[in-house]
Amino acid sequence: MKILVPVKRVIDYNVKPRVKADGTGVDLANVKMSMNPFDEIAVEEAIRLKEKGEATEIVAVSIGVAKAQETLRTALAMGADRAILVQTDDEVEPLGVAKLLAKIVAEEAPGLVILGKQAIDDDSNQTGQMLAALLGWAQGTFASKVEVDGDTVNVTREVDGGLETVKLKTPAIVTTDLRLNEPRYASLPNIMKAKSKPLATKAPADFGVDVAPRLTTLKVVEPPQRTAGIKIADVDELVAKLKVMGVAA
Repeated sequence: MKILVPVKRVIDYNVKPRVKADGTGVDLANVKMSMNPFDEIAVEEAIRLKEKGEATEIVAVSIGVAKAQETLRTALAMGADRAILVQTDDEVEPLGVAKLLAKIVAEEAPGLVILGKQAIDDDSNQTGQMLAALLGWAQGTFASKVEVDGDTVNVTREVDGGLETVKLKTPAIVTTDLRLNEPRYASLPNIMKAKSKPLATKAPADFGVDVAPRLTTLKVVEPPQRTAGIKIADVDELVAKLKVMGVAA
């Protein structure tokens, strides 16, 4: 079985984003970028399935600027076999990403698509579900455990009430949650090997997909600063202040 793993280049999770002075978006100048953490988990799960003999090939896919090749090389160093970059300088919305992935799926014919449940830059949590709808495939979202059994996949997913296990008939879509696994670090030899692994570059026009944005960002602002707390002498003073705030009855 072939596994397709979409990955996204985002601001590193250790970096605090800065809003542009004109409020048009997030400042990406001289900011460290890395693979979306949820997508790292997806790559790791695909590798583990291959190590178990459940998969024969792992194809990493990214949609974005030319520098997204670095993100794909990271996936290749972790253990993916080859990569595809759909290069565009435009910001592609989840629907556009899902449409492009649907075209790539039609060409590659994978048995499983594993991707992060959301990207930490926009937190949309839409691409996997949209892709499943476009393909008419079964989907298992927020996966905390994935088990392949022949032509079916058992996905344990996190829901409000606890855990739910769904049985999917392949081909299927799986979106990964944080507790699925712990991604491995790419070793130096594998990083060197990744440089020689195939990486194809294409454009949205090659797939006949219009990725023009449907949404317009009106303004981006910093979250409000937290105000300083105050010290109180005793419980009576605490209750009095809570009554003023309307918290205590």
